[in-house]
Amino acid sequence: MKLEIEVPDSALSALRQAPDELSACLRLMAAAKLYEVGDLSQERAAELAGLSRQAFLVSLSRLAVSPFQGVEDDLTALPSAP
Repeated sequence: MKLEIEVPDSALSALRQAPDELSACLRLMAAAKLYEVGDLSQERAAELAGLSRQAFLVSLSRLAVSPFQGVEDDLTALPSAP
């Protein structure tokens, strides 16, 4: 499926990106956010971003998104050691 969005020339100019670069950036950012909030698995988010799973995980670190979703909640739910 192909989606189209309108991007003002001023935004492209401010970001100093060609349209194809901005498209890849937006796909990655959308995939990372959807993964971060739990709407997509790593595999599906990587697919949306157009990357391998390994490349997607590396990209998450550049975006300050943890590759470990739900781990913090799981750890806090564990009983404390005596």
